[in-house]
Amino acid sequence: MSSTSGTPGTDRATGGVQSVERAFLLLEALADSAGVATLSELSTVSGLPMPTIHRLIRTLVQQGYVRQDTARRYTLGPRLIRLGETSGRLLGSWARPYLAELMEATGETANLAVLEGGEVVYVGQVQSRRSMRMFTEVGRRVQPHCTGVGKALLAQLPEEEARAVLGTQPLQSHTPYTVTDPDALFAQLAVARERGYVVDDQEQEIGVRCIAVAVPGAPTPTALSVSGPEARIQALEEQSGSAGLVAVMRHIATRLGQVLAP
Repeated sequence: MSSTSGTPGTDRATGGVQSVERAFLLLEALADSAGVATLSELSTVSGLPMPTIHRLIRTLVQQGYVRQDTARRYTLGPRLIRLGETSGRLLGSWARPYLAELMEATGETANLAVLEGGEVVYVGQVQSRRSMRMFTEVGRRVQPHCTGVGKALLAQLPEEEARAVLGTQPLQSHTPYTVTDPDALFAQLAVARERGYVVDDQEQEIGVRCIAVAVPGAPTPTALSVSGPEARIQALEEQSGSAGLVAVMRHIATRLGQVLAP
């Protein structure tokens, strides 16, 4: 065990408490495994020795942050729900000035979303002032393959991980424009990585267009978007230069990422 002199269990490189770091490593490994894993799977993913994992998991179970099911697998525990809900509300609060700035710059509804448990969760929104505007409840969960923010989130993941998020079931069609072929979707994501933004062209709802960008530096995959009636969003896309839609969105997203960075 690497520790600083006189401070048992403290990691030299980070100055953190090693047991705490390892406990969070296991929680993140569980999250990456869709919330369920065996001890041997956690050992493989984390690289930690089995006795260490057993000791840490036992403590997390006692505290309610992990549960053991009847098949002797471990799952994320219900006590994490309150932490996640509070964290999501705070994230939306921190992001609100940036969402307001984006709404003012575009006149359209600005959204912030994260990826959680294979779903897109909207954690922040500032609505357009126009009478015809888009509205999504904060806290709403949607599928990632048919939304701008969802595709921007998937594009931040390695392809194998993104495919795992989508699962093995057929992708649901919400409109005639929804991309339901996984290979076609991943071709879209490859293009999105190159150009720095992604488009939802009436794929979730007819008549609605959404442009989304990644929030670089955020501690978890996070995406920023503007959404509105198709014709109005297309008119914004036609603007070019530093005042163009994507340039403005990426500038705001970069600044937001700096605020959210750990």
